[in-house]
Amino acid sequence: MATITAADVNKLRQTTGAGMMDCKKALVEADGDFDKAIQNLREKGQKVAANRSDRESSEGAAVSFINADKTKGAIITLNCETDFVGKNEAFVTLAKELVERAINYSSKEEFLASDFNGITVAEKLIEQTGVIGEKIEIGGFEILEGAFVGSYVHVNKIAALTAISAPIANGDVITKDISMQVASMGADTLSYKDFDPAFVESELAARIAIIEKENEEAKRLGKTLKNVPKYISFSQLTEEVLKQAEEDAKAELKAEGKPEQIWDKIIPGKVQRFISDNTTLDQEKALLDQNFIKDDSKKVSDYVKGFNVEITGFKRVTLG
Repeated sequence: MATITAADVNKLRQTTGAGMMDCKKALVEADGDFDKAIQNLREKGQKVAANRSDRESSEGAAVSFINADKTKGAIITLNCETDFVGKNEAFVTLAKELVERAINYSSKEEFLASDFNGITVAEKLIEQTGVIGEKIEIGGFEILEGAFVGSYVHVNKIAALTAISAPIANGDVITKDISMQVASMGADTLSYKDFDPAFVESELAARIAIIEKENEEAKRLGKTLKNVPKYISFSQLTEEVLKQAEEDAKAELKAEGKPEQIWDKIIPGKVQRFISDNTTLDQEKALLDQNFIKDDSKKVSDYVKGFNVEITGFKRVTLG
């Protein structure tokens, strides 16, 4: 029987990431053959992966990486089964190593098939499944390129990327702020102007149906009914609609007995509240039309405009 040294065990640990006892056992079973020991550990990983294939992997780590000239970024989630493993230092280190490699590929499938020290990334994940004892997989995978790209990661649970139109001096601050917005609020598109009219109408119909059903129950229980919206996007607020909102505001002030000479000071605020109440879809799904999380007195579009740049793209990944 071959003599197994501490150096042999450490070498195997560095190669596979397995624990000391697992590495020693694998070397003993392989009679000191290093390559055979690696194969034994990988076969163990395959067995564990097969047994845990139906497990839910909603925990893990979300990580980001930006290249040296800040023109390209990558975000991924490395998923596992438990929060305990997701917070493990070795697991997070693996996630960071993976995202640095991921930036060189355009899709998750291409990345999983790429080389990781002699095996594919997919095979590396199977190997680590055996090492850790939990199902491990790449969940979210996004790449973003632009004139200047930055990122934000929220407690290793959500990661976001933002690209702006020019590499300006405080680009790091802007892209981090907007990425924080994306991570916190989510968004599907840049502006309400990108919405298809049919999509807006279907969303409105769906929301009305939900509110009307809730109102039926509220009425039965004697509770206050919710307002049924007529509009949910600025794309629906035509000049005629906004003019009517202004007229309604005037009528309201008149009914309240407010002096006509102060109407001009009050009406703009009422119209603005009307717009805010009737653009919920924009606020949820259009990044530029959301209230800026660091200063909700302004829209994201107002914040960006102050730096004379445009947002050219954004991406988001999240665990779960």
